[in-house]
Amino acid sequence: MTTAATLEEVTDVGGVITDRQPVDFHRLGLAGCIDRLTAPLRHQGMCVHWETPHHGLEISASCASLLYRTAQEALSNTFRHAHATDVTVRLSAVFHGIRLTVADNGTGFEGTGLRTVSAAVQEAGGTIAVASTPGTGTAVTVTIPLD
Repeated sequence: MTTAATLEEVTDVGGVITDRQPVDFHRLGLAGCIDRLTAPLRHQGMCVHWETPHHGLEISASCASLLYRTAQEALSNTFRHAHATDVTVRLSAVFHGIRLTVADNGTGFEGTGLRTVSAAVQEAGGTIAVASTPGTGTAVTVTIPLD
């Protein structure tokens, strides 16, 4: 896939990063689907860092979808508001679960854009934490149990 094709498929609509293609976790995996969402950030000149487990994790489609939506919202906030130069996306296995962290070095988090995602994460038995300090960036961390 070329960068131009990616930018045509993944774009921002009113500052919200949107993928025009159907999400295909089976073909791309969760990390690949989330990585597609970073195309507008890279196009802006932002440096995107990835940290993923060295082994595959078996996760349900609903869990993958929830983590994808969380990444979409966090990356949209970074794209729209953060004025960041770096963003790190980390997927990691934790005891009986999976954790997604999206951290940027921007201006800090302002607003309540993660409210809908937060409710869905809690309904799934997971946790969400937003750590933000004005001028030093934001980290959104979601942990979902796999049991």
